[in-house]
Amino acid sequence: MNPHQRKLSRAGVAVAAALALSLSAAACGDGGDGGSDGDGDKINVGIKFDQPGVGLKTPDGSYTGFDVDVATYVARQLGHEPGDIVWKEAKSADRETMLQRGDVDFIAASYSINDERAKKVDFAGPYLLAHQDVLIRADDKSITKPSDLNNKKLCSVTGSTSAQNVKTKLAPDAQLQEYGGYSECLTGLENGVIDAVTTDDSILAGYAAQDQFRGKFKLGGFKMSNENYGIGVQKGSELKARINSALEKMVSDGSWDKAVQKNFGPAGYRNEPAPKIGTIAK
Repeated sequence: MNPHQRKLSRAGVAVAAALALSLSAAACGDGGDGGSDGDGDKINVGIKFDQPGVGLKTPDGSYTGFDVDVATYVARQLGHEPGDIVWKEAKSADRETMLQRGDVDFIAASYSINDERAKKVDFAGPYLLAHQDVLIRADDKSITKPSDLNNKKLCSVTGSTSAQNVKTKLAPDAQLQEYGGYSECLTGLENGVIDAVTTDDSILAGYAAQDQFRGKFKLGGFKMSNENYGIGVQKGSELKARINSALEKMVSDGSWDKAVQKNFGPAGYRNEPAPKIGTIAK
């Protein structure tokens, strides 16, 4: 190769290197929408919008509850600040579809792990062991065990399986009342029209912790079922392992206990210890 050719060759290498560098810089600076793993990217999270203490959208447009605190902690461990989170309502009947369609990155919405759901989505966790329970008036001494619900007016929401479970398995003579929402059940309980309200103890504790109900109700503590709350992700998603690591850290650094006390403490909720990741209570 003559000197003139060597100069041309070196010039070509320099141009190629400069082009590669500029392309690399452009790629690094691209904020795009193509992922949820970097700072500044949005992350879509499904929660309940109508469960005080668990997942609630407040009138001022903010979000509160235990699931919200768990999801916010997890998102931060995945590299997202609270302002990066796009909260989406995950109604019970829609959760699997939302994950399968990719509408959300993960769902934390009082989402009990069971075999049927696990065929369609993957679960990180569990992060809370809840139980079906009843809420009664604070001064009620007549209901101390599930069978005491016989001949009592038992309320749950229309279409719920919770009240049916009590009526078929534990108190066949309970007088089942179905209302449109748990708030209506609690109003009935407060006014003496209803004797007990049943669903997951975490949900009951969240309602009872609201300012207008504080001190008026108590949980029965009956533990009529095990409800393992998990964080739902798409089948095969690598987020499952990363979320499990985040949940383990949340427990170890004390943030989990703080979230329980903050959201359920006012109702006297005797929560189970944080469950071991991957261990499902039957």
